[in-house]
Order: sequence, then C-alpha cells, then structure tokens
Amino acid sequence: MNIIVFGCGRVGSELAYRLYRHGHQVTVIDQTASAFSNLHPDFRGRKVEGELLSEEILHRAGIQEADAVAAVTNSDSFNVVVAHLARTTYRISRVVARNFDPRWLPLHEAFGLQVVSSSLWAAEQTEYLLCDLPWRSVLSAGVGEVQIYLLTVPSAWQGRALTDLIPGGEALPVALVRKGWATLPGQGTQLEAGDLLYLSTTSQGLELLKRSFNTERGE
Repeated sequence: MNIIVFGCGRVGSELAYRLYRHGHQVTVIDQTASAFSNLHPDFRGRKVEGELLSEEILHRAGIQEADAVAAVTNSDSFNVVVAHLARTTYRISRVVARNFDPRWLPLHEAFGLQVVSSSLWAAEQTEYLLCDLPWRSVLSAGVGEVQIYLLTVPSAWQGRALTDLIPGGEALPVALVRKGWATLPGQGTQLEAGDLLYLSTTSQGLELLKRSFNTERGE
C-alpha cells in the first residue's frame, strides 16, 4: 500500500519503519527537518518537510494517490483535522488518528475516527498490573464502544455456568483458556478458578458484569 504518516516523533518514526519493512510504500511528513533523525537508518521511504496542512506539501507527499493515512503527531486537534480531511476531501478509506491526550478523545469520537489512544491504553494496562485488577481490556473496536476484556476467574465462580453470571445480551464469551488450552465457551460452560475468560461487551455491559462479579465475591 501507499501510506502517508503525519508526524515523525517516536510513534511516527517507529510506525513508518515497520510499514516500510513490511513492503509498503511509505511517506513521512513533518514540519521539522530534525525530526527525521528519529527514523531507523535503514528506512528508505520518502521524507517530506513542510507545513503539515499545506496543500502543496500534501500533494508533494502524494496524498491524491495514497491508500492510507496515519495522523500520529502529539497534537490531537491536528490529528483530527488531517484525518477528517483525508477521509472527506481525498476519499481515503483507511485513516487512523492518534489520541495523545485522553481528554481530547471525545473530539475524535465526534468525527467517528479510527483512534489509537496510546496514553489511555498504557494507563489502563499499568493500573491492571499495579492493582491486580480482575479485568483487563485487550482489544478495542471502533472508538471503544465495544471492547474485549480478559477476566481471571475467581474461586467464587468455581463450578458456576456462564449463563448464571453474564447478563443476557450484554456480553458475549469469546474464548476460554484453561491450563494453556483455548476453547470456544458456550453459555452452559462451567468455570474453574484460574480460567482466563475473554468477554466482548460494551461499557454498560461491563458495569453489569462487575456488579455480578462483586456480588459473587460478597463485596
């Protein structure tokens, strides 16, 4: 694919090199020439310096022929604008925007963009490891409306069936890992303490699941 990466900071330079290594035609745009020093020495894609929203720079980067765009600068407002521009003006279907500050995430959501929120993800994963939380998000779809969570089954759920614990229609079991082996669980599957259960649910469904989880633990 012909891919344009906006921003050559730590994220953009790493993304550009990974895409280049996998055989894609990559162009990196940054308004600061020194930013290109972040690129791996083996990177052989194109580098375009200039104002990121300049029509001249966009055309020099080949946006009219691009198959995909990644806006990964540390400016959330810019990432939203360039992603929206790529989709609406240049009709590029594969567009991903980086969310740098979680407080700006609603702006990304308002434009219906595919978003990667590295700060939010890192905070969630660190919280999980520090606090030994029973729930951990492992996959986010869309802009986070539906997520897949990993749950370590507690001893209080030993022998219980999924149908007794999952609110109807609010969550779907995706996979169950027991002693290293994964299976596709059904609603009647009986759980064992220590099982790793993957569940797909919404934020509303997650709250119901947490309520059920805490009730079973007597909290």
